[in-house]
Amino acid sequence: MQPTVARLAGLAASLAPVAPSVEQALLLRRLVQDLDPTQCKLHCAVWNGSDHPLDVFARSWDEWVGWNTYRPAKDVFNRRFIFSLIQFYDEPDHWLFGGAFEVVGRRPTPYSHAYEVELRDDLLPGCIGRLKVRYRLPGRATRRLFENTIDQMEVAEILPRRFAGKPFPGHDSINISLRELGVIVAQQRSDWRGALEHMKGVYVIHDRKSGRPYVGSAYGDTGIWARWEQYATTLHGGNLDLRDLVDRQGDAYVRDNLVFALLEFWSMRTPDDYVLEREKYWKRVLLSREFGHNKN
Repeated sequence: MQPTVARLAGLAASLAPVAPSVEQALLLRRLVQDLDPTQCKLHCAVWNGSDHPLDVFARSWDEWVGWNTYRPAKDVFNRRFIFSLIQFYDEPDHWLFGGAFEVVGRRPTPYSHAYEVELRDDLLPGCIGRLKVRYRLPGRATRRLFENTIDQMEVAEILPRRFAGKPFPGHDSINISLRELGVIVAQQRSDWRGALEHMKGVYVIHDRKSGRPYVGSAYGDTGIWARWEQYATTLHGGNLDLRDLVDRQGDAYVRDNLVFALLEFWSMRTPDDYVLEREKYWKRVLLSREFGHNKN
């Protein structure tokens, strides 16, 4: 079978618009002609209340496969194949292809990893973690009959590389949750680490539920990467007020609602006194002592 990624170029060319102003969608069905939809269940993986599946996919393949072996009360994966899609963070109608699995064993035990699955590399080869699909989930059910959904799915794009977390957006464009930061730190992403490891800076952490800010800084021998790594590990970075927030609201709350951004950043040659003065300035501007999590 011709590799799927290679086939995309030919399919795109065959679907050239009849006029410059007309665009014709590339339906997913064109790429999965080797798969009988009536033998397949669609799995639309969404946030489960504690984890986002895109984070899970980026940090651990085995953990992601586990999402496709779990049986709730009903036998939801009751067909030969599972076609898995992963919802994007801020794009609810865009999904990442997470693999096609063959169910080779079932147990009747609800609320357990009752399915034994094997990845089918021959179905959409080279597309796991790269193929993005556009699809509007019509309701709350996340396991659906594939034949009822496949013609509603369009190929949105093929990523140049397998998805491994958010790429570094630039120092002045960072807007990332603690949960996303944790995935990046766990992977030791070279683009993020290389950009932040040898930089001093002043940063702000906002609680997007309450709006309360915390202003901090990285100085001395500690670059921004090492300082933020402490937050990813401890969830509070040693700050007493943030530690209290973790105790009161729980780990999931702070992972989802604490959002990081850089206010200013400099080379490691910048004097520490200057960094600390700028930190004080931003505390005054953002009123983070009066209304936020800063207590000094």
